[in-house]
Amino acid sequence: MRKLTKEQKRDIAAIAAKKDAEIDFSDIPEVIDWSGAEMGKFYRPPKKSVTMRLDQDILDWLKAYGRGYQTKVNLLLRHAMSSAGGNGGSSAGRTERKRSRRTHSTG
Repeated sequence: MRKLTKEQKRDIAAIAAKKDAEIDFSDIPEVIDWSGAEMGKFYRPPKKSVTMRLDQDILDWLKAYGRGYQTKVNLLLRHAMSSAGGNGGSSAGRTERKRSRRTHSTG
């Protein structure tokens, strides 16, 4: 992102100093029909920093596309999550995991 010029900074400061009652909205049409609005269109889930251990060939493949390999990992995982069905946060995966654990006999 480019740095703002002194003139742009001055303009922004002047706008920020105005009170809501001083702003003229007469040239902006009022939106009455919201039927075409899309809920969540600009929603971005919060990110959480994690540490993952990946096979070297997987990491090489991801980095071969250039910058943004972590974003690519996120997109691939989101696609896998949506393809798997369910709500993504359900406990279905956890119960499956419990069933597949090995049990050790002590006899």
